[in-house]
Amino acid sequence: MRTLRPQLASLLFLGMALAQRQVMVQEGPLYRTEGSHITLWCKVSGYQGPAEQNFQWSIYLPSAPEREVQIVSTVDPSFPYAIYTQRVRGRGIYVERVQGDAVLLHITELQDRDAGEYECHTPNTDERYFGSYSAKMNLVVIPDSLRVTAVPQTLNRVERDSLELKCEVSKSTAQHSHVSIAWYRQRGSEAPVEIISLSRDFVLRAGSAYAQRQATGDVRLDKVGETTSKLTIYNLHPSDQGEFYCEAAEWIQDPDKSWYAMTRKRSQGAIVNVQATDKEFSVRLETEKRTYIVGEPVEFRCILEAQNVPDRYFSISWAFNSSLIASLGPNAVPVLNNEFAQREAQGQLKVAKESDNVFVLKIYRLRLEDSGKYNCRVTEREKTVTGDFIDKESKRPKNIPITVLPLKAGFAVTAISRTPGVTYNESFDLQCIIKPHYPSWVPVSVTWRFQPAGSTEFHDLVTFTRDGGVQWGDRYTGFRTRTAIEKAESSNNVRLSISRASDTEAGKYQCVAELWRKNYNSSWTRLADRTSNLLEIRVLRPVTKLQVSKSKRSITLVENRPIPLNCSVKSQTSPDSHFAVLWYVHKPSDADGKLILKTTHSSAFEYGTYAEEEGLRGRLQFERSASGGLFSLTVQRAEVRDSGSYYCHVEEWLLSPNHAWYKLAEEVSGRTEVTVKQPDNRLQVNQTHKNITVLENQWVTLECLVSSRTSPSSQLAVEWYVWRPGQPEKEVVARLSRQNILRYGDVAVLGGVRSRLHLESPSPGLYLLSIQNATVRDSGAYNCRVEEWLLDPSDRWYKRAEDISGLITLTVKQPDPTLQVDTATANLTVQEKESFLLDCSILSRSSPESRFAVTWYNLRAKEAGGRGEEEEEEEEREAVLSVGPDAIFSPEAGRWEGRLRFQRLSAVLFRLTVLQAGGADTGNYSCRVEEWLADPNGVWYRLAEEESGTVAVHVQDAGSTLQSVICSNDALFYFVFFYPFPIFGILIITILLVRFKSRNASKNSEGKNGVPLLWIKEPHLNYSPTCLEPPVLSIHPGTMD
Repeated sequence: MRTLRPQLASLLFLGMALAQRQVMVQEGPLYRTEGSHITLWCKVSGYQGPAEQNFQWSIYLPSAPEREVQIVSTVDPSFPYAIYTQRVRGRGIYVERVQGDAVLLHITELQDRDAGEYECHTPNTDERYFGSYSAKMNLVVIPDSLRVTAVPQTLNRVERDSLELKCEVSKSTAQHSHVSIAWYRQRGSEAPVEIISLSRDFVLRAGSAYAQRQATGDVRLDKVGETTSKLTIYNLHPSDQGEFYCEAAEWIQDPDKSWYAMTRKRSQGAIVNVQATDKEFSVRLETEKRTYIVGEPVEFRCILEAQNVPDRYFSISWAFNSSLIASLGPNAVPVLNNEFAQREAQGQLKVAKESDNVFVLKIYRLRLEDSGKYNCRVTEREKTVTGDFIDKESKRPKNIPITVLPLKAGFAVTAISRTPGVTYNESFDLQCIIKPHYPSWVPVSVTWRFQPAGSTEFHDLVTFTRDGGVQWGDRYTGFRTRTAIEKAESSNNVRLSISRASDTEAGKYQCVAELWRKNYNSSWTRLADRTSNLLEIRVLRPVTKLQVSKSKRSITLVENRPIPLNCSVKSQTSPDSHFAVLWYVHKPSDADGKLILKTTHSSAFEYGTYAEEEGLRGRLQFERSASGGLFSLTVQRAEVRDSGSYYCHVEEWLLSPNHAWYKLAEEVSGRTEVTVKQPDNRLQVNQTHKNITVLENQWVTLECLVSSRTSPSSQLAVEWYVWRPGQPEKEVVARLSRQNILRYGDVAVLGGVRSRLHLESPSPGLYLLSIQNATVRDSGAYNCRVEEWLLDPSDRWYKRAEDISGLITLTVKQPDPTLQVDTATANLTVQEKESFLLDCSILSRSSPESRFAVTWYNLRAKEAGGRGEEEEEEEEREAVLSVGPDAIFSPEAGRWEGRLRFQRLSAVLFRLTVLQAGGADTGNYSCRVEEWLADPNGVWYRLAEEESGTVAVHVQDAGSTLQSVICSNDALFYFVFFYPFPIFGILIITILLVRFKSRNASKNSEGKNGVPLLWIKEPHLNYSPTCLEPPVLSIHPGTMD
């Protein structure tokens, strides 16, 4: 193993140096609408051969995902299948080559049948296959649901009037998408002018021609409905005349986080005519943006809006921070002040009349001191009969401030190469990428530096100067004849292409970028410089001729037989080549093959991890033929676990000029599929399907019967599954291992079923699963999976077979509701202040364990109407009292508070007593009963509900009674009920005292006669403070002495 590690390290090092082909395609899935024009990009890197690569596009339709349908090729005109031939010939489908190794697939009018998985393939131009040659992505075609409508009309307006136009935009796309809306004005064949737009990110932005007016509030875009937007323009100008229309686009975000406009539509136009006043004119000032960078150009446009401009005379003046820059008279000859006159002479500034109503101030290279406020003033002049001009009305717009920022010196430089490893006489490219991309007017110089292999010093190779020239270094003159340098037009990236590579080009490359600024005196100042990463280019050794037999074999044998494996070298680079052979086995469960045995180029043996882990050292036999090109490996006493895909990995080694062995190439042989058979499977489980229906709380037993097995000495493991309604996959209920260890699944543990499960095997091959107190949630389709385990020759148990039983569909039902409430109606008349009873009787119930929730309702008449209207009677329903199944009462609200008494006379009879009846209590009363049952888990659920018949209650007015008269007068109340009692008590005490004295006097005589006295106890007075009943005086008999 000590000699293996440096060899593996050298193998990894060389593998990193080899160029690997990689094909990349646009990331999917992409959503595109029918009828749209789409493009898909594809590019290849790490290839060898010509710089211009070929591409082939195919599709795998959803109806046949395994079948390739060829679309178009850059090399073969006969490549398309018949269904695409006509569209390819008619340029409905074509390939655009962006560069030699990158293309775009165009589909000009997307159809619904174009949806599918697209594959981009690049034919091989390498000397050997290494890397990926194709890539795939998904395209989804969706209907175009975008609708843009506006009312076509012709509107006549006068200058300074307002204009309102509406546009309705709707879509019904299922995918998440955004909509952008924009309004345009167009005159005849002129290009449309953008007025205002609402972007997909809900950002409101006005076009350059209307930016100033939008900032002052004269141009608005408002949303007035779910799908409608309104354009409003105040203070119309004559230049606003034309056709107005709205355009909408539907955007979707692609997987690379970029937004793509799937479809774009415009509405019908509205013709707007604006009639100008005779001599009125207006001026507006426009510029592209407000923030610039030093060196950028800026253009200010002063736009005059007036009638008959060619027949009138106007002069214009430009100002910066309230200081005059230049002026133009009616003859359009500019007059500039001293400072700006110098800049104009140097070609840095321009003042001109672009047309009769457009005047331009342009600064070609901004300075930091150019930050400030700019404005123009337009003055109308009148020409007298003498030819002189006199000033009339003068107008100027609002100032436009701009900010000039210094050029940022922060940038990064990166050196890259598609081919870090090349062979003799091949070409390679080096790219120096500068980010961010500076505009073309920013001077940047790029220098490539080179350090030869084995050296420690860098020297300048070539420089792309700041003024666009090329300057070569004097150290490496040989490079110049075989090197080309070019700079991209759209960026400052510089490519270095070197052809016919040799050892002298091997080494490290580096690029240095410098950012410059040209001063006003034509001198240069270096602002910043950056150095890229090191890029190492290796020149590889000669191409190998190693070929290993790729033939495939299949061997099927039974246990304990030998496995013969062969590895044949068909060709080699040199007669002096030595070979290292590595034997691998790949199992379906492993991602890569595992090493069994390695023989080095010096004929040393090393056992791999697989041989050590599986104990194969004593069963391996290696041989090499006398000719040296055939290697064989034999695995003795095969076992079932030896099944797999065997192959050899051959390394070709050569002796270098410095007498050191190096690995030139490596190749993998074809695979030998080895299958070591086990005894034939005879396991069978009963496949009969059953349906079982039970009520809740009953027991149910499910059967799993093994009708036959491979061996009587085998061990069985049983696993029960259930498919419950609403669940996408089956769930494990319980598992009985072959060692008779019982484990419960998540559905049993988390669902609280574990305590109700019982698993038993009353006889060999028969397994019963019992569920106690079944619930509705136990319903589902059950089956069992049986595994049969056998003992292999190494005395290890292995799973020989498994089988699944038929489904047992278990349905657990709740009891059928039989709730019935007395629906008989009744009439009840009571006197005011009396009580009345409301009974709620349950005639039948679904279960003796049921609980009931009872609610009494009052339905009483309510009069509505007014004078001159017919009276109408309505009924309003009011809940009087609710008692839940858990005997929790609802609060007594309003007029019922303190007047309700509830009684449960029996399990099926409930009574509500209403005290102190009043006239407002007149109405119809009923009760609603809800029946609740508890499932086996103790969770209560509502089974049924019914409502009783109505009881019509009428409360009569009792009028004025003696009782009410007494209770209404305090003096009379005390006189009748309070004062008699003390007087009567004193009288009773007096009588008792007299009787007591007379008894003592005649005690002996009366005692002898045996006549007892009647002892009267203290009188008891029942007094009602509510005055509902008169007081009751009761005298209870005493005891006999």
